[in-house]
Amino acid sequence: MPKKKQTKKKIKKLSSKKSKSKKKIIKAQLIGESITSSAKEAKDLYSNKRFGEILNKKVHYSLPEALYLIDRKKIEVYAKTKKLSFNELMKKCKAIDKKIETKFFVFKNIRNRGYIVKSALKFGAEFRVYDRGILPGKKHARWILYPVKESDELTWHDFSAKNRVAHSTKKKLLIGVVDDEGDVSYYEVGWIRP
Repeated sequence: MPKKKQTKKKIKKLSSKKSKSKKKIIKAQLIGESITSSAKEAKDLYSNKRFGEILNKKVHYSLPEALYLIDRKKIEVYAKTKKLSFNELMKKCKAIDKKIETKFFVFKNIRNRGYIVKSALKFGAEFRVYDRGILPGKKHARWILYPVKESDELTWHDFSAKNRVAHSTKKKLLIGVVDDEGDVSYYEVGWIRP
């Protein structure tokens, strides 16, 4: 009897090892200011988790999105044939966008909370944020999100302009404030009508 139990345990261990398939890491290319991938896994990740945007049969990633996916070990980004580390890509991104670090902290924080975050540049904002469980294209985003550093100064004019954009797109204004340690606090702003 004891031998049969040991045999069953060994079989269970072997079968559980086989069932764990290694997920392929997506290979992406940094060309100029764009990060793209034509890998099947990139398209699958888009379909399942809505990372990137599909244009011309390629998945295009925003800079904060690519940094997040490298941080999560989902993609590898190459500049020609050189694989870039997170820090190397961050350095290249800083040359493109001086506020990328703040944007990355906000993107990472809100994505880790289960929200889908997409670019909102066509609305004049950084990000649009969808409620948990809502897919872009199925329903509209709930918030327009502006990432700022705790030390940044916003004038009333800046604040009013951001609020006007949110109101005109029928979304709520969300300000993501990043402190010196990289922690993020959120402030939702709404219109009060007389």
